[in-house]
Amino acid sequence: VDAEGGKVNRLKPKYGFLDIPGAQEVGDKNDIAYTRSAADSLASELSDLGFNMDFAPVVDVNIEPDNPIIGGLGRAFSRDPKVVAEQAAVYVESARKKNIISVLKHFPGHGSSTKDSHLGLVDVTGSYKEEELIPYETLIGDGQADCVMAAHIMDLRVDKDHPVSLSPHFIKGILRERLGFEGVVISDDIQMEAIASHYTLPEAVELAVNAGCD
Repeated sequence: VDAEGGKVNRLKPKYGFLDIPGAQEVGDKNDIAYTRSAADSLASELSDLGFNMDFAPVVDVNIEPDNPIIGGLGRAFSRDPKVVAEQAAVYVESARKKNIISVLKHFPGHGSSTKDSHLGLVDVTGSYKEEELIPYETLIGDGQADCVMAAHIMDLRVDKDHPVSLSPHFIKGILRERLGFEGVVISDDIQMEAIASHYTLPEAVELAVNAGCD
């Protein structure tokens, strides 16, 4: 399930589910006790409903606050990558206590983009910051990364031909080899326009698997 809290939560309060605060609200408080309360509530609800995987937490760094799909929706904990890692770790810990698998997203960082990958391919070549990798490096190094979701963004400095989700340079080279991640790698929705407008479904699936997605 996609249950981040805030504006991205399939289990909405209007349907009778808990009103879980979004990442930005939690990150702005930057109070671990508050974070743990929100994370525990979310994990308990998901467990009670029978879910065993949550496509969260978002560990994008809020580089571009007006980003239409991350900062603009309040989905990022902070502009500070260390705060992002600290806050996300609490959500991972709460989920694990309820036997729920967390998925860190959107690798290697969607927070500096200025466009929405649901609507088309997003090029972050001129905006991506190396600090966006810090939450992944920290959480992977601390053993707090169950799964990682690869984003449909392009950085031509690393791969001129493929978005991250279809790129062995990113998945195998950076995530696996450089950061040492050994868990499951999931592609973002393969039918989003960023992919669907450039590849057929069979082509996209084959490229994702060959790039290192599981």
